[in-house]
Amino acid sequence: FRLLRFIAADIKGTGSWTQLYLITDYHENGSLYDYLKSTTLDTKGMLKLAYSSVSGLCHLHTEIFSTQGKPAIAHRDLKSKNILVKKNGTCCIADLGLAVKFISDTNEVDIPPNTRVGTKRYMPPEVLDESLNRNHFQSYIMADMYSFGLILWEIARRCVSGGIVEEYQLPYHDLVPSDPSYEDMREIVCIKRLRPSFPNRWSSDECLRQMGKLMMECWAHNPASRLTALRVKKTLAKMSESQDIKL
Repeated sequence: FRLLRFIAADIKGTGSWTQLYLITDYHENGSLYDYLKSTTLDTKGMLKLAYSSVSGLCHLHTEIFSTQGKPAIAHRDLKSKNILVKKNGTCCIADLGLAVKFISDTNEVDIPPNTRVGTKRYMPPEVLDESLNRNHFQSYIMADMYSFGLILWEIARRCVSGGIVEEYQLPYHDLVPSDPSYEDMREIVCIKRLRPSFPNRWSSDECLRQMGKLMMECWAHNPASRLTALRVKKTLAKMSESQDIKL
C-alpha cells in the first residue's frame, strides 16, 4: 500500500508530562531523502520510486465512496523526507500532520487549526506569495503537485545514464541557502520564476527526457496548468510499458 500503515496510538503520562505514541510500520531504508543520498538508480528503480509515490498521492487526492471510503485529502507538506522507501524499492507517503480533507457533502475544506505550514523549499509560488485560495480544495491539490515535481527531480538525478549520475541534492540547492527564508524562496520561485536545472545528459536519454517534461508540467507557475496525480501516474505507467518494465 502506498501510504504508511498505521497500527495503533497510545497516550502515556503522569500528572506532569504526557507522551503520545503513534505506532506504524517500520521501513529500514528510511526516507526517500536518505535512500537517494546513498543509492543510485537504474531506469526501473527510478520509475518504481516515482510511480509508487504518485500512486500514494493519487489515492490521497481521490475521494472514495463506499463503506470503506475516504475523503479527498491534500498532504500540504510533500517532500523527500516525508516519503518512505520499502524493502522492495517502492515508496509510501508519511507525515500527514498538515493534511486537509475535503467534505463533499458540505463542499467545505476542513483546515486544521495548526499554524505549522509546509517546508519552505517545497512551497509553490501561490503559497509563497499568499495568493492561494484557502477555501478552495483544488488549490491544495495543485500545491501538492508542484512539490511532487521537485521530488521527481530529486529521483531522476540519481538515475544513471551513459555511466553518469549526479550526486544527491535538494531542489534549489544552488539557488538558496541551506535553511532558506520565505523571502529567499519567494525571490527565486515567484519573482525570478526559476526552477531546478536539468543535467545535459537527460536530453540523450528518452526516459529522463520524459521525466524532465513531467516535472516541468508539475511545477508550472500557474496551478491550473499543473498535471494531476492521476495524469502523472498514467504517464509513468506508459513510460514503463514502453521500456518493457513491470512496475
